[in-house]
Amino acid sequence: MNLVKWNPFNELEDISNSLNKFFGRQITPPGSDVGMLAQADWVPTVDISETDDRYLIKAEIPGVKKEDVKVTVQDGMLAIRGERKQEKEEKGKRFHRIERTYGSFMRSFQLPDDADETGVAAEFKDGMLNVTLKKSAKAKPKSIDIAVS
Repeated sequence: MNLVKWNPFNELEDISNSLNKFFGRQITPPGSDVGMLAQADWVPTVDISETDDRYLIKAEIPGVKKEDVKVTVQDGMLAIRGERKQEKEEKGKRFHRIERTYGSFMRSFQLPDDADETGVAAEFKDGMLNVTLKKSAKAKPKSIDIAVS
């Protein structure tokens, strides 16, 4: 008889996927066979804010090079992917403690209906990724004056 290590996150992921299928939502990016919880080794923290004309997503990604980060927008989903690489062992160098997390990460967000998928800009500086999404002009509310007779 083989023993299998139980991972409670696998059951949570199965429940989440079942509910998302029931409600017609797609959490994993298109073409991905791996679930969200199983895919990421670590997850950067994110702040999302909104102004009258745009959305701003700020992600903390310290220790990651700009060329190791990829931002994509597809089918109403914004995905941020990347990898923090661990230092290679050098001769004469010994590690006494390693607490930082390394490996790949992925965050994805459902875009609001008024977000313009073609108006996306990303800037990476000092470990901060700033993604700006413009709001579409057609979604802005209009004021109509009503004449009283």
